[in-house]
Amino acid sequence: MFKRRSRKQRKSWWASARVIALAAAVTALWWFVYRPLTAEGEWIAVEKAYGLCAVRSDSPVQGCVIDGDTLAIGFGDGARRIRFTGFDAPELDGACAAERERAIQSRDFLHAWLGEGAFEWSGADEPPYDQYGRELREVRRKQSGNRYEYLADTMIERDLAAASGWGTAPRDWCE
Repeated sequence: MFKRRSRKQRKSWWASARVIALAAAVTALWWFVYRPLTAEGEWIAVEKAYGLCAVRSDSPVQGCVIDGDTLAIGFGDGARRIRFTGFDAPELDGACAAERERAIQSRDFLHAWLGEGAFEWSGADEPPYDQYGRELREVRRKQSGNRYEYLADTMIERDLAAASGWGTAPRDWCE
């Protein structure tokens, strides 16, 4: 039949339950409070000048805007390519004239947006990379107070890019 536990066994069980509950509370506190605060430190301030790739400039530039979602820094073997995340811009060699025209508008807007002043990008010194070897970075600019303007939101709102990420369908710019 069912055997009743002794007082010592019941106390031991409650002690174990308290330790498990405390561990769960500490883990939840770290996951929902501390981790997002430390993630803020992964943003890097950027205050560089960027030109347009394939356009010569007399002003000193650190890199250039390739298209509406990609930036190049440096030349030769030490060159870096940065793919901005959260949106997908139309391609300069797109399938139709409408896509190519929108791609130029997207690239020019990105160039102007980056030229408006300091911004931040995610990933610190060890960003993730895509299958083409490009650094993947989210970009934002601080607004008044603690608000941020995210480049992805701005590009999508202006219809210069489509949302990208899990569950989004690619946009046909030729429609």
